[in-house]
Amino acid sequence: MKLLTFSTLYPNCVQPNHGIFVETRLRHLLASGQVNSRVVAPVPWFPFPQASFGRYSQYARVPSREERFGIDVRHPHYLSIPKVGMNWAPKSLAHGSIRCGEQLRQEGYDFEAIDAHYFYPDGVAAAMLGERLNRPVVITARGSDVNLIAEFPRPRAMIRWAAQQAAAVIAVSRALKEKLIEMGVAGGKIRVLRNGVDLECFQPGNRGTTRARLGLDTRPALLSVGNLVPEKGHDLTIRALASLSDARLLLVGHGPQMASLRGLARSLGLADRVRFMGLLPQAELVQVYGAADLLVLASSREGWANVLLESMACGTPVVATDVGAAKEVIRSSEAGAIVPVRTPQALAAAIRQLLEHRPHRAATRRYAAQFGWEETTRGQLEVFSRVIRDRQSNAADGLPVSSS
Repeated sequence: MKLLTFSTLYPNCVQPNHGIFVETRLRHLLASGQVNSRVVAPVPWFPFPQASFGRYSQYARVPSREERFGIDVRHPHYLSIPKVGMNWAPKSLAHGSIRCGEQLRQEGYDFEAIDAHYFYPDGVAAAMLGERLNRPVVITARGSDVNLIAEFPRPRAMIRWAAQQAAAVIAVSRALKEKLIEMGVAGGKIRVLRNGVDLECFQPGNRGTTRARLGLDTRPALLSVGNLVPEKGHDLTIRALASLSDARLLLVGHGPQMASLRGLARSLGLADRVRFMGLLPQAELVQVYGAADLLVLASSREGWANVLLESMACGTPVVATDVGAAKEVIRSSEAGAIVPVRTPQALAAAIRQLLEHRPHRAATRRYAAQFGWEETTRGQLEVFSRVIRDRQSNAADGLPVSSS
């Protein structure tokens, strides 16, 4: 099967951790030997590569084409105006990407379906491309695209339109499927295929050596991983730390809340117990997962939080708020605990309870091992096989062939 994978959420040589979960899923799909794919991963246009322009300068430094893990990845540019361009972003994205799709076919790669990730604007743009290029589209819903962006009227309507146009929809959790059904998407079109965890990459290491290198003593080390944005609830975790006198917090991530979170830690007298570690490459993050005593995820919304399984695969149990797929991931005491009420007090109580009754790290790792990628890969193969087969059948019968 020949696919065109389409998403703005895809890593590149300038942003190697950006959307790495999309790349990971694709790599496991390609490893089946039953699929080929080319990737079109658009980036916003920006003219100035100088670092003084902050994260926008990264867009200017992304090459138009690169190869990652043997996969041909192309990065067309599209016009994106922050804060004011939400409603017309899908058209801009499709307009900036159509030439890539046409060029691939001219080069002899006649892809049979479009594999799109993130419903808005990516999935909507992919549906437009599917119409233009006469190819069926499969859209994967991943979290904030449905939980947050769909709260705005025009994006919500466009998401519904794209779902109707799509030949199939994938949701990474049952909770997301239910949300899509509430929006009017036909349940029979939606297949739940959770994210997996790379068990070869994320595994326990030399815990003692890593803790020593990080300067951690016998006191509990809590870990939070995620963008420093309000939705991740890092402020709640810091406030919870105030009532855990013998613990410290490692905070991995970067974002607009960096200064305010540092200020909060100082105001609570916790500056010496909260370590801001910034962004870490995956190899280093694996070691930090293994060194921590538990991971804390205090998000207000999630799709399928990959950090939960990554932590557990390294032997570290988790405490998470009851959002998104948390109950689908944490189903056993070996995995950790779910916090039913999203407050600092409830977080602190759950952390304290888990620290007092910690599962064996080997048991946590065994629990995570059931979440490999094999099941999801099989599901993808079934979805794409059916979509391509249906299109070929319609074409053979002389019926109109469209993205739906």
